[in-house]
Amino acid sequence: MTTRPPDPPFDLITIGRIGVDLYPLQDGVRLEDAATFGKYLGGSATNVAIAAARHGLRAAVVTATGADPFGRYARRELARLGVDDRFVGTVPRLKTPVTFCEIFPPDDFPLYFYRDPLAPDLAITPGDLDLDAIRGARIFWATVTGLSREPSRAAHLAAWEARGRAPLTILDLDYRPMFWPSPEAATAAVDKALGQVTVAVGNREECEIAVGETEPARAADALLERGVELAVVKQGPRGVLAKTRERTVEVPPYRVEVVNGLGAGDGFGGALCHGLLRGWPLERTLCFANVAGAIVATRRECSTAMPATAEVEDIMKELERVHP
Repeated sequence: MTTRPPDPPFDLITIGRIGVDLYPLQDGVRLEDAATFGKYLGGSATNVAIAAARHGLRAAVVTATGADPFGRYARRELARLGVDDRFVGTVPRLKTPVTFCEIFPPDDFPLYFYRDPLAPDLAITPGDLDLDAIRGARIFWATVTGLSREPSRAAHLAAWEARGRAPLTILDLDYRPMFWPSPEAATAAVDKALGQVTVAVGNREECEIAVGETEPARAADALLERGVELAVVKQGPRGVLAKTRERTVEVPPYRVEVVNGLGAGDGFGGALCHGLLRGWPLERTLCFANVAGAIVATRRECSTAMPATAEVEDIMKELERVHP
């Protein structure tokens, strides 16, 4: 009798939100006036896993859905988009979340989350985790949203304890005020989390919640002081700044005509994971992630908008040709 060899470690395991995005197919209208909608898989942690899978990474997401049609859709889409769904639980008493947005390019995209009384992805418990898989993953990616409620907060802490601050334990600062009782509550939770991770990624507003700083260099320094080894601060139209204890790298944005900016950060995250695992220089990794995120911003949806590696590389080559 032959025994099946063990599965190799995952390149990336994310933990956090999953749901269904319902986006109007008309720009510049309020939801009450929208006539038709597109349906897409969504949720930040889910989108990052999908983005990474588009770059050939073996990716999985730890999350949960309801036992409903949208939950079945989410599982089906995960598989279709190349993400392993073995860590996706089902919480029969809760509904799979739905998120609506309004699209007012280039920079106004209000979000409306339907996640009450509790989203299934916030009902994950420490007992639901495969700690061996999390411990062995080359990257473990969590978001601040997962700290907003119990038992999800305890599950995140259990996962980080299992990791033991292994390299590439990443926290996406992903602050959504509607999920928290107050900004102060979020700040306290992030402060505890930063001591458990090695990489922090966020925009200027999220850095203010995390460490009380919006100026990118000071925010990065404050994140390093909290114990992370790499701080990545997204600056919007000014590009991205990253700092380690040895060096600072800043790269300009890749400018595009924005259709919907909501998934750009997740596209950036999946591409960042790809570059970090390839061992690229930090500047190249950030440029690649910038371009990947910008491509997503030119498309209406999020999950199915994530670019493949070749599409990003083609733009990188053109940029290198124009600006050698």
